[in-house]
Amino acid sequence: MRNFIAFTENGKFTDAAHYLNLADLPEGSRAEDGKDLARQLALVIERQLWIDWAGLSARPDAMLEAGTAKNALAGKPRRDIGLKLIEVDGQAYEIRLGRYKVPDADPVWLFTPQTVQNIPVLYAAFGPRHFETYIPESLKTQMGGLRLWEWLLLPVMLAALSGLGWVVSRIVGWAGRKVNRPLIRQALDRSRIPLGFVVVALTAQFMLKLGVSFSGPATTILRPFLLIVMVAGLGITALKIVDAVLDRITRGVIGDIDDTRSLDQRELYTSIYAIRRIIVLLMVSIAVIVVLARLNLFDSLGMSLLASAGVLTVLLGIAGQAVLGNIMASLQIALAKPIRIGDSILFEGDWAYVESIFYTFLRLRTWDERRIIVPVKYFVSQPFENWSVKDARILNTITIFLDHRADILILRDIFFDLAKSDDGVIEYDELFAAVTAHSEAGQEMSFYAMSPDPSTAWATAMRLRENLLKHIRQEHPDWWPQDRLELKRQQQRSV
Repeated sequence: MRNFIAFTENGKFTDAAHYLNLADLPEGSRAEDGKDLARQLALVIERQLWIDWAGLSARPDAMLEAGTAKNALAGKPRRDIGLKLIEVDGQAYEIRLGRYKVPDADPVWLFTPQTVQNIPVLYAAFGPRHFETYIPESLKTQMGGLRLWEWLLLPVMLAALSGLGWVVSRIVGWAGRKVNRPLIRQALDRSRIPLGFVVVALTAQFMLKLGVSFSGPATTILRPFLLIVMVAGLGITALKIVDAVLDRITRGVIGDIDDTRSLDQRELYTSIYAIRRIIVLLMVSIAVIVVLARLNLFDSLGMSLLASAGVLTVLLGIAGQAVLGNIMASLQIALAKPIRIGDSILFEGDWAYVESIFYTFLRLRTWDERRIIVPVKYFVSQPFENWSVKDARILNTITIFLDHRADILILRDIFFDLAKSDDGVIEYDELFAAVTAHSEAGQEMSFYAMSPDPSTAWATAMRLRENLLKHIRQEHPDWWPQDRLELKRQQQRSV
């Protein structure tokens, strides 16, 4: 490999042709054809391969030593080495070295006959483009693994593609505002950014395939990156559309969710969110499979390092405890349903509704319209009260502290009359009033009334308390708590 690259870089293509196995070519044309094929192969290698020199054995038999390579080939002589598997128009073409015996000499390594046969196809697909004929020779000088014109073109290409993505995003947003159907309008509005990434990736791939042929390092990085961007953009676009459809379904069937909705409706809403999480997992899995199927990622040095077990272990170890722990806790909530979207809960002193359940956090909406963001893993590890787990009904408790002279029998009748005339009270047989505590300062009176849900219960309790206090203030002002001063007369003895 070193000799072949050295000869081709110095323009000695006749010498480089000696490293091609030309056995399948007519003997009379091997000299001329071999020279041309060596030149073409050198250009293909330059523009498609990022050679991992450290991964090529320096031994004549290419044996990988057991101490440095833990695989099935360690300690065994090798007969061939695959350098790169390249796909052109759906067909796979490989660049491979083979070890051949020579009479009365040591075996030699040559590019295989199949590789030689593949050279014209690969050169047509990845060789120099027409525009390169207009590039001055001074800009074709190699620097840092790339040619000078590539260092100049890459930033310009990146800026142009960024502008294209912005334009596509704006056009999709404008089209969404012009559509009359709410579902399509919402889907376009949510997917305009990922669609911009998809168009950028497709345009860049089109430019690489038909217009621009970069060197091996740039191609090795750009092609996997663009494919990942395109697959991710398509996946996110599909997810946004699914989100829009599910959102329209839930709003059309259920409407705004809170604890006034039935248990079945809240179960449905929570199940829809669980379906969304399953869809996300499926899309991520499909995207990974597509990327692995479309690209031979492990042939390049950078991707091999990234995919190595050690690096993956470190990455998962760093991110796993927080991210994966929250994801597993989210799936636990989706399956066990200790809470549902719309449930009314009391969490760390805050009365709130479960507004959304995401992969890594929950969003709680308090009664005063504040939003509390809680990591899922933290939430499931803390105790909380679910006032809607079985039934949204809740028993109001109204406590008033009065003087000892206050008569519970009179207040009980007044409370029953007030409760029965209030729309927020249900199940009149649950009405109850009693003295629940007393002290030297007075007595504590508690009144109980059932309401259909916590939202109604809070407002109902406020009204009943106000009406009870109004009655006491108007009819029995002497029942308010009073401070008593006890005076003791000290009798003096006469002597």
